[in-house]
Amino acid sequence: MSKKKPVQRVKHVPQRTCVGCREVLPKRTLIRIVRTADGVQVDPTGKLAGRGAYLHDRYECWERGLKGALAHALKTTLTPEARLMLEDFMNTLPREAEGAGAGE
Repeated sequence: MSKKKPVQRVKHVPQRTCVGCREVLPKRTLIRIVRTADGVQVDPTGKLAGRGAYLHDRYECWERGLKGALAHALKTTLTPEARLMLEDFMNTLPREAEGAGAGE
């Protein structure tokens, strides 16, 4: 009688799209921005209630997202206060490294 090996289950990894570059990545690698009753805010836990959108932790994606894609994804208009708060957060992110993408 042969023994069967236990079947290894593949864990489901939720995928999300960065609204800045449209790249699909695992949810945990992206930063969630959420629209709540109090306004738009960065959601580090990824669990706040409200409509969410996702961006890379790269300056370029945030720059593109703030031009309109983020507001469209959240189905709202960004207030000047919300835009200022998101720009402050964006300025803490790393910019694209020099020489990266030079071969493209």
